[in-house]
Formats: sequence, structure tokens, C-alpha cells
Amino acid sequence: MNDPDLAQALRAAVQALQLHTIADPQDGGGPLRHFPSLDLAVVGFAPGQAPIAANVLFSRTRPEGWLADVPPNAGPVRGIQFLADVRDAEGVSIAWGPQSDWRALPATPLWGAGEPMRAPYPASLLKLMVAVGLAWCCQLGWGRYEDDWRFEGERRPLRDWQFDMLAVSCNRATSAAVAWLHACGAIRRVGDAEVHNELHALFSALGLPTLRLANTKPDGGWGNAAGAGVGQIQMTAWDTVRLLWWLDPQAPPPPWLPPDAPRLQPALRDEVLRGLQEQGLDTVLSSGSLAGLPGQAAGLPTRLNARWLQADGGWKAGEYELPGDLRPLTQAGEVRFAHKIGNTENYAADAGIAQGIAPSRRHYLVAFLSNLGSRYAWHPLATGPQQLAQLGAAVDALMRDRLENCDAV
Repeated sequence: MNDPDLAQALRAAVQALQLHTIADPQDGGGPLRHFPSLDLAVVGFAPGQAPIAANVLFSRTRPEGWLADVPPNAGPVRGIQFLADVRDAEGVSIAWGPQSDWRALPATPLWGAGEPMRAPYPASLLKLMVAVGLAWCCQLGWGRYEDDWRFEGERRPLRDWQFDMLAVSCNRATSAAVAWLHACGAIRRVGDAEVHNELHALFSALGLPTLRLANTKPDGGWGNAAGAGVGQIQMTAWDTVRLLWWLDPQAPPPPWLPPDAPRLQPALRDEVLRGLQEQGLDTVLSSGSLAGLPGQAAGLPTRLNARWLQADGGWKAGEYELPGDLRPLTQAGEVRFAHKIGNTENYAADAGIAQGIAPSRRHYLVAFLSNLGSRYAWHPLATGPQQLAQLGAAVDALMRDRLENCDAV
């Protein structure tokens, strides 16, 4: 399972990006004072071969990067103590500023033992966890996707709220979904305390200990202002990529799970996947939605979803409008990338399932979390630095070489 050569290649690919040269507008436009934190995991599947996997991490204390120990059964990684992200009393994320001193910050354990790694907030990648929670609660009989759910005066089927949450990263749809989870009893609070979380129970049963959606509110609040957000909602790359493995119907059975482990019914699983497959925001590891920006680096070579094309070739996905004539990119590309991004001022994340378009036949999962958010954007419409797309292209090139030449695996 663990592929040291792949892990070293991923580590070298990140090192080649020269991330320390990224300009920080919060520090006078000079280069980064602290090396960024990155958590990158991949799993590849080749017919007739055992899966290959790797997880590499970088932080200001380990700028050279290091390799997580992936066990033979692909269970939780070993040798890492993940620490929760942190915010101050005003709800502001404080770990990533140029003046931040990690020695003075709380070191709240999230999970594991070994080399410390402060796990960056997943930003809107968290919506993947929410969607899985909706599907699981429907399977438990606590609701149905076709049922109408009223939120802030608008009534829509639950599946429509979920789709907008995933495909166009709608924050309001996310709040509607979180409110539904409270209303159906999946998340219960007594006073200021959360006393039950069905999502955490599911993630525990799936052996995904770093996936946490804590301290959300019955009115749908899930951000910093609600008391959730940074430090309460957490994901790591390895557990995220394994959640995708659990969801991927084309992948072999997850080897770390026993035969009686929870499984989503196909129709419910497919409703989650639909929101990922119809993704309208290829702006992090894949960059096709940004291709109309002069000079935008090519990313993971996905085929854009024509659903979001405008008559003039421009792009509109929810509240996001992007320029250029992107019509050719709905016919091009080497892979279909069913994925979810996350992006805020301080954070950028992306995770999904890549499937080759014939004659390409690669099939792999990737998850990436970082503190390289829009604060470092090279263009006002970009989500972060050019290195995000460059990393996506590098990951895909490595997986293409390893999975489409099976003799080399």
C-alpha cells in the first residue's frame, strides 16, 4: 500500500514549486516569512494491481517535508500528531500571519502521536463531510432527499440544497444543510454544549479520526462567528482521501474496514457524487475555470463541465463568474475530476476522484489542504498562488506515469 517512491516524488514535486518565494501582502509584499503548511495524500488504482498510496506533509517547522507512515491496510497514518487549527477570542484565525509565533499558540491535539502537524482549516472542503452526513441520515430514515426543507424563507428539496453546496460551494445552502442536520436530530445540543454528533459516530465507525464537524448551531451556523469554523471543523488529507475511497464505486473495497462497516446505499452515494461530478469550480488543483485569466498556469487536466458555460463561453457557477471563452475546455482534458474545493483568505483545499477519459485510463484519489488561500492570489479572480495549479499538474503527471504504465507500478 505505502509507496515510498511515490511519496518521495510527491515531496520533490512540492519542493520544486519554490513555495518560499510566494509574496505575502500582509508582510509588505515580501516572500513568505514562514514556509506554508501542506497536507497532500494520493491513492492510485491500476487494474490487477494493489493500490498505491502516499501522504506527504510540510510545515514551517519542517519546510523540507516529510512522509507519513501509511499502514499496509491503509488505516490511519502513523507517526504524526495532528494539532487543531486555532483562532483568537474574536474568532479570527491567528496561526498563519507573518507575525504568528507557534510557540505561543495552543497545541490542542486533534489525533495521533509523533511529529506535530497543525492541520489547516479545510475551508469549504468541509461541505463534503456535510453531504456525507445528509446521505447517512437519509439512510437511517431521518429524512429523504426529495423532502422539501425550508430555510430562511425558501423551500427546496434537500437534494437541491446539497447540490448547490457541493457543485458551486454555496454557503447559504451549507447553512440550510447544517440546520437540517440539527432538525433531524443528527446533531444535538444542550445549552452551549454539543451532546451528540451522528457524523462523528459515522467517521469513527469508518476509521477516520481526524474528520470533525463540531460546534455547529441549530440555525445553520458553521463558521467562526457561530463558534464553529477554525479549530472546530477539521480534516486531514489522508482521512479525506479515504472518505473518497469509501464513496468511490469504481475503487476496490477499503481494506481497513471490516465486512460489517457502514456502507451508503448506491442511490444515496450517487447523490453525493453527483454534486462532485457536476463541479463548477475548477480553481485549485485543477484550473480550467480560470483559463480565461492571461497567464494562468495549467493544473490537473480535467474536462470542464459544460453545465456552467454561458452563451459567450464565459463561466458562471453560482455566485462565481469567470471570463474567457472556455468552450474548448468542455471537450478537452484527460480526466474527469469529481471534487470539492475549499478557499478563504488563509486556506486552499481540494479533494476528489480522478478518472481517465479514454484512451487515458488512470484512476486515483487526491486530497490537498493548505494555508495558501486567496491572500496569496496572483490575480484578483484567482483562489491562490499559481503553485496550486502547478501542484495539480505535477500530481496528475506522476499518477499518469505510474498508473498508465502498469509495469512501472
